[in-house]
Amino acid sequence: MSSANPYSKLPRHAYWRTSVARAARSGDVLPDLWTPKFPLTRDDPILTTGSCFAQHISRALAQAGFTWQQAERPPYGLNAATARDFGYGIFSFRTGNIYTTRMLVQLLGWALEPDSQDQEVWSEDGAFLDPIRPQIEPGGFETVEELFMARKATLQAIRRGVQDSSLFIFTLGLTEGWMNSRTGLRYSACPGTMGGTFDPDLHRFENLHYPDILADLKKIRVQLRKMNPSIKILLTVSPVPLAATAQPGTHVLTATTQSKSVLRAAAGHFQSLHPDVDYFPSYEIVSSPGLDRQMFEDDRRSVTPDGVDYVMRHFLQGLGIRDAGADLPAAPNSAIAEAVARAAADHDIICEEIALDRFNEDRD
Repeated sequence: MSSANPYSKLPRHAYWRTSVARAARSGDVLPDLWTPKFPLTRDDPILTTGSCFAQHISRALAQAGFTWQQAERPPYGLNAATARDFGYGIFSFRTGNIYTTRMLVQLLGWALEPDSQDQEVWSEDGAFLDPIRPQIEPGGFETVEELFMARKATLQAIRRGVQDSSLFIFTLGLTEGWMNSRTGLRYSACPGTMGGTFDPDLHRFENLHYPDILADLKKIRVQLRKMNPSIKILLTVSPVPLAATAQPGTHVLTATTQSKSVLRAAAGHFQSLHPDVDYFPSYEIVSSPGLDRQMFEDDRRSVTPDGVDYVMRHFLQGLGIRDAGADLPAAPNSAIAEAVARAAADHDIICEEIALDRFNEDRD
């Protein structure tokens, strides 16, 4: 005997068999996977930042004709390939990868109050590295003054970009990070791996937990709204596994699962609290075994071009765009278009964290 109950009138997408299992068999996108909280058109200026997977989103948005903002432009006359080598056109700002919420809080705080920024500098082979983005200047800066002038330009670009944009997309990547235990400075990578010298008495490992991520997201929203009260936020979680974990006695597989689970849970809860914050399930699309797709390259870490395309088809479907390739407007800047095209052709994703794997090469 059956009777009316909460399950009897659920839509098809609420059931695994008629949504995930059916899509796995057909190869189609999952219907109704993401319903945006707020409208987004191709004319709305969009900022992207975060972990390496955010680069896929930047590229796909530009290719689909959206107004992806390169808020920090390269010097005039610099060709797109060289500009990319120097950190331009990868994210909306020349920040390099921002893997943790704590790092984004730090950067936005400096953008709001430039005098509060940390003054630590790394010296290496006669050049100077910015410890929050050591890879953005190949060979390093010639002087400390040049380093801080470049950082000033980035902080100004962040303020200007946020003020002029409608949507801020942040891809959460990691919970693990490194900090200066005396000053509180958060690094983009462990000192001694991409520059600088590791000091066990000074440099401390931290692994952010659920309450930490929620607190950071709250700060990020406040910081962004100080620059632009009407800006919306779209959170995603990178499906890319950790290259290595610094958690003592922990396998990288369990560390990855812990990190992604914490980020996903925190992002989901935070967006449920605010009408101006949304979540797009890129992590679920790539990592779900139920879809039975080859989402990763042979290294089982890098997302395949087909996987990225599958993710972005869901994004465009949610926005009501069925044919992303038809009658698209040209990219607003030829240098941006060239950089995007090069990235698309080469799958040239800049993922600084993967550099950690070189410390494992002699143990294969």
